[in-house]
Amino acid sequence: MSPEDPPAGTCLYRQESDMLQRFFTRPLFLSLTIGIPFCIFKLLFGISLIRAGPGMSVPVSAFGYTVTVWALTDLMMNLGRELFDILNRPAPCEYCTIAQAGRFFHMPMVFLAIDTLLTFIIICTMLWSGWIATLTTSEKYLWYAATTLNLISLSLVVLYSEIRTLH
Repeated sequence: MSPEDPPAGTCLYRQESDMLQRFFTRPLFLSLTIGIPFCIFKLLFGISLIRAGPGMSVPVSAFGYTVTVWALTDLMMNLGRELFDILNRPAPCEYCTIAQAGRFFHMPMVFLAIDTLLTFIIICTMLWSGWIATLTTSEKYLWYAATTLNLISLSLVVLYSEIRTLH
């Protein structure tokens, strides 16, 4: 063994590390842990707007229907990304409609970041408006599942990245 050789077990660690890295960046993982939870947040926000609309104004209800269609469209796009990933084929679309529009400008990731910002605004609006309390029991469990999946996966990726930098 020469001094330039990596320590025993390093190659195996790198292989396992690369495998985990590939998993965390696969469209299947990203869609399940980010895309679909974001669609759920948007969908429940749209439903909440529709419910609040009659007591507020027609534009609120109309906006609610628009957000609901947006959420369902994004959900179909995420499911499509998962399917293409499982089939090991390149996806013909982005994760969401806003990122798809970003393809036109050759910057889908910038537009995906805008979608992320809008989703965080939706989450904050649901919390601060008190509308989260108006969700049905089923909708609350859907919200809890989306939140849990999104936050736990984020924590796992950050933990993995930190452990990886130690080696």
